[in-house]
Order: sequence, then structure tokens, then C-alpha cells
Amino acid sequence: MTQNLKQQSSCKECCERCVGSLPWASLIATILLYMGVALFCGCGHEALSGTVTILQNYFEVIRAPGETLDVFTIIDILKYIIYGLAAGFFVFGVLLLVEGFFTTGAIRDLYGEFKITACGRCLTAFLMFLAYLFFLVWLGVTAFTGLPVFMYFNVWSMCQNTSLVEGANLCLDLRQFGAVTISEERKVCTGSEKFFKMCESNELDLTFHLFVCALAGAGAAVIAMVHFLMALAANWGYLKDASRMQKYEDIKSKEEQELHDIHSTRSKERLNAYT
Repeated sequence: MTQNLKQQSSCKECCERCVGSLPWASLIATILLYMGVALFCGCGHEALSGTVTILQNYFEVIRAPGETLDVFTIIDILKYIIYGLAAGFFVFGVLLLVEGFFTTGAIRDLYGEFKITACGRCLTAFLMFLAYLFFLVWLGVTAFTGLPVFMYFNVWSMCQNTSLVEGANLCLDLRQFGAVTISEERKVCTGSEKFFKMCESNELDLTFHLFVCALAGAGAAVIAMVHFLMALAANWGYLKDASRMQKYEDIKSKEEQELHDIHSTRSKERLNAYT
């Protein structure tokens, strides 16, 4: 019995030391998530606006009338998705941060009046599922953001090496990227005046670097979700161990109360027999 008490006490101290670092892990992950989402949403929004300017000024792409689904409509949809990502992950980050701090406080107050419930463990498991799901979402967003970075890098490289491609007569045709229909011919060739104006303008260079920053923000969000998954997994393990500890403490207190009652009863019987 004494050996079991020592083992339980040692586990309790180890749990308290390990749990002390969990709020900081959640805080770091939240800051990283907010930085990544802000970088992705801000730079991605401005990069899409720069793309619209490039399409209108240098490729002479006109917005289709009515409800026609064209490249400008798709860009508007992507902007609304960015708005939703910014709002949704702000709330999600707050929930994960609060869960991390409350779980730590719950474990620290385990031996007070607080009782760990199955609802708390289910909430942690549900947040783990959401964190894993959003981790996959941000992986997809990162891969999707890499496509415009690759395309703009090719155009930017052509502009940076105009002397090498001057005699090659290369063309940038929007039909290859699906930005316009097959019947429309919207292209800019290396020897044209529009190509040199586009290369000399600030829109191309700024839009390319904004997409690069958006890609970096998406990568930071992926790393933040990995941090959240580790913190939530640690919280789940500590909650499970703390629940077992709580059951042990309840059983021990009941046994001690029973022993105390038996001792009191025998004392009374002896006292009555003596009198």
C-alpha cells in the first residue's frame, strides 16, 4: 500500500511538471496560427487584386456581363473564401487557446473541488479531430497557393532575362492557364510593347512577392496546426491519467472512511463493554 502511494505521488508530481508547459505550447501555436492566417489572407487578397490589374491592363481581359463564371468571378469567390478563413480561424484559435489553459487549470485543481468529466475529454477529442481536419485543409491550401507562385515565377524569370529570350519570341497565353475560353486569344509575347511595360511595372513584381508571402503564411498555419495537435494529444493523455488518479483518490478516501468507521465502532463497543 505504501509503495502504491509513493508511485501515485510520483506520477502526480510528474504530471504537474509536464502540464505546466502546455499553456505556453498552446499560446505559441495560437500566435503562429494568427501570424500565418493574417499573412496568407492579407497577402493573398492583395495578390488577387494585383492579378486583376495585370489581366485588365496587359492582357485586356474584360469582365463578362451578368452571372457568367469567368476568371474575375473566380477571383471574387477566392476573396470571400479568404474573408471566411480569417474569421473562422480567429475563433478556432481562441477556442484552442482557452481549451489549453482550462485543461491545465483543471489538472492542477484536480485534488481540489474540480472533477474531470467525460464531457471535457470528449471536447478535447473533438478539437483534436477539428485540428487534424484543418491541418489537411491547410496542406491543400498550401499546395494550391504554390500554383500561382510557380506561374508568376516563370513570368518573373522571363522578365528578368529579357535579353536571353528576346529572340525566342515566347508568348504568355491565358488559354493555357484556363483563365479565358479557347475561342478568346489573350496573350502577350516577349517582343511586344505590352510585355516590356508589364515587366517594368510594379504590379508584376509586387504580385509575385505577395503570393510568395501568402505561401509562407499557409506554411506557418500548417506548422501551427501541428503544434495544436501535439498540445491537444498531450492534454488528452494527461486528462486520461488524471481521471484514473481521481478514481484512485476516491477509492482511497472511501477505504479510509470505512476504516475510520470500523475503528470508531470498535472503540465504542469496547467502551460500552468496559462500562
